Amino acid sequence: MQTQLTLFEKPSVTMPDLKVSRSGTFVDNIALPVHRWFRYSAGFAAQWVEQVLQEWGIGHDSIVLDPFAGSGTVCVVCDALRIKSIGVEAHPIVARICKAKLLWKTPVDPFADFAAQVLKSARTQKARTSDYASLIRRSFDEDSLAVLESLKTAWSSLQDQSPESELVWLALTAILRPTSKAGTAQWQYILPNKTKKKVAPPLLAFQQQIELMKSDMRWMQSRAEQSRGQIIAGDARSMAVIMPKQVDAVITSPPYANNYDYADALRFEMTFWGDVNGWGDIHDKVRKHLIVSSSQHSSRERLKLEDLLETESVAPIRDELRQVVHKLAIVRESHGGKKHYHTMIAAYCRDIGLVLQELRRVCKQGARMCWVIGDSAPYGVYCPIERWIAELAVAAGFEQHHFEKLRDRNIKWKNRKHRVPLKEGLLWIEG
Repeated sequence: MQTQLTLFEKPSVTMPDLKVSRSGTFVDNIALPVHRWFRYSAGFAAQWVEQVLQEWGIGHDSIVLDPFAGSGTVCVVCDALRIKSIGVEAHPIVARICKAKLLWKTPVDPFADFAAQVLKSARTQKARTSDYASLIRRSFDEDSLAVLESLKTAWSSLQDQSPESELVWLALTAILRPTSKAGTAQWQYILPNKTKKKVAPPLLAFQQQIELMKSDMRWMQSRAEQSRGQIIAGDARSMAVIMPKQVDAVITSPPYANNYDYADALRFEMTFWGDVNGWGDIHDKVRKHLIVSSSQHSSRERLKLEDLLETESVAPIRDELRQVVHKLAIVRESHGGKKHYHTMIAAYCRDIGLVLQELRRVCKQGARMCWVIGDSAPYGVYCPIERWIAELAVAAGFEQHHFEKLRDRNIKWKNRKHRVPLKEGLLWIEG
């Protein structure tokens, strides 16, 4: 399997063989042109998206929406198929990465020239690394950080908000982890205390990333004339006011209600660029704009359980939801951390309900949706998330649904904290 740093002399033209069981993961995308420009923990297989769109008969004049766009798999696939698409993403740096991917139509030579100017300027920069936050200084060797600082300073002095400069920003962002000595945990949490053996030299990594992107741009430009995708850096819970009510299909994967802090996933990159200065900035600049899927989020917002249960968007599942979250409220008292899973689950359902109501407003009658989703069991209390989403969808005005399991979850961890079997699969919704 090729990695992000592989140098391609000629555009790749072959797609990997994808197994259906891996449709709910991003792993195959790291071998695909444009998709591989940034490795993001959350996502699904591009080839599966293409297959679904073809089976649905989605044409060039159709509009495909992903209300949780992430790093843009759906929009990039639609571009390759010359289909209109809209992606909504609330995480600011993830939305920026997604937007940059859709700049693949940028002429290759000006992009290469801009990257060469950055490299040339970087060689004359006097790097100053002492001002970086501890997370960054602990994650790089001093020499590597000095080179990255030089590249960053050079880019900052040359950037002009052009497509070329934004693509080079993405290239530099993409090499931060490969050039860091720090390990990366599952779901992209950075681990400064755990070092890895293979660390790429920054200048070589940057040049290889530029070559990779040049190759991919030529590959895409040989298949489509222009990007037909639109990325909205916004909130899916209130998206209906900013998009046409003509959506034909939705393919998406929302945050799972499993206490993964999506806001923290790219804290490393945001800290390098100075977008955040520490843990305290993450909530105000990122987390509070996302749907609630972590206990950090619900506790920081000081959410009140009874207020959440009274919101209209959870009305269709209120009775069962109340039983589950009240049980969680009791169970948490026997755990040292006393995590706010009870309000996290209630707020998650409130937010998903709001998103489904917005989807009903923007989708045509008869539209088709597929959600890649998993269930949850915080503190071992089972939450039938996929069934609740289906019931909320019907209450919002959609007509039919069925769930197709892809894989079992919570079966590999030797130190798992509970033994409730979980699953991940595809929730198909129509109407």
